[in-house]
Amino acid sequence: MDKKPIMKKLGLSGYNQPKRTPSHPTKSHVVLARAGGEAKVIRFGQQGASTAGKPKPGESARTKARRKSFKARHRANIARGKMSAAYWANKVKWIVAAQLFFSNL
Repeated sequence: MDKKPIMKKLGLSGYNQPKRTPSHPTKSHVVLARAGGEAKVIRFGQQGASTAGKPKPGESARTKARRKSFKARHRANIARGKMSAAYWANKVKWIVAAQLFFSNL
């Protein structure tokens, strides 16, 4: 099945490329996930929720606890891979910010 019309409608640049959706009423991001021969649209992340964001030097114990709790709560679904919303939420809202911060040091 050709997913190009869906990509165009959602404004995505390709498979496995998450994008913010500020006008969506409930979800903050969308991605057209593809694993093997299967592809599906996944919406993830609570609109307006503040995640741990970019880690700061001397990150507070509260922020570390939030990060740890999220990963513990969603560990099984994160392990399911690219076809789960938890995987993308972990990658986009929790890990990417950390990678951006530490790559700039």
